[in-house]
Amino acid sequence: MITRFAPAPTGYLHLGHVVNALHVWQAAHDRDGRVLLRIEDHDRQRSRPEYEAAILEDLAWLGFNHDGAPTRQSERDAIYRKAIQPLIDRELVYGCACTRAELAAGAGARDPGSELRYRNTCRERAIPLTDAVGWRLRIEPGTESFFDEICGPQVQDPSAQCGDLLLRDRLGNWTYQFAVTVDDHLQQVSHVIRGIDLLPSTGRQVRLARLLGRDKMPQFAHHGLVMKSATEKLSKSDGDSGVRDLRAAGWTAEAVRDLARKSVRLPL
Repeated sequence: MITRFAPAPTGYLHLGHVVNALHVWQAAHDRDGRVLLRIEDHDRQRSRPEYEAAILEDLAWLGFNHDGAPTRQSERDAIYRKAIQPLIDRELVYGCACTRAELAAGAGARDPGSELRYRNTCRERAIPLTDAVGWRLRIEPGTESFFDEICGPQVQDPSAQCGDLLLRDRLGNWTYQFAVTVDDHLQQVSHVIRGIDLLPSTGRQVRLARLLGRDKMPQFAHHGLVMKSATEKLSKSDGDSGVRDLRAAGWTAEAVRDLARKSVRLPL
């Protein structure tokens, strides 16, 4: 078993991260597995070295010890370029000039809580793949089925959910969906354990992994979240329930882990 803990250094760790770490390290302990630490700093505009340093310090204080040296997505540009090239060669990737404002305007009315679906506006515009445009993957209609160890059998249609998938944005950042799928494949991650808010991403990652040449998909488990309201999860950007704040207030690592265990619930 190989699993991973993959924080983004865009803020300090909060209780939601502790919940995920508890799930990840417990699963690895139960199955005599390894936990890789991946720093998901693909968003270069929001990631900060001071946040990464704090994450490493807080994980050590909490007693979560990873296997091997951490990997950083910001250092893997050459790897991602090599991974995407076969998709480009097969003409599955095209340039997209759409801005966020245009995407939002073109989305039309949506149900509350539903995600923004790209309408494949640039698919036939023959925009060259330069660093000034987004790079999108053609996602054809069709379902992906997988079993989630917590949520049970799942069937998703990535085309209906999100449309053609953005792999690299207009600022030159590799997207979460692409980077995490490539990394899980190349690092031979066998178990993906994460919050239930990422369950809708799984079908598109399975589709992408298959196109990248992965034969055996990882096992998935999506656990409950720490919610600050019935519909809002904790957020680093909001500074919610930071581990460092609890440390400064005199909490012990065991008490923080206990609080995380007691705070989990499923979003409505």
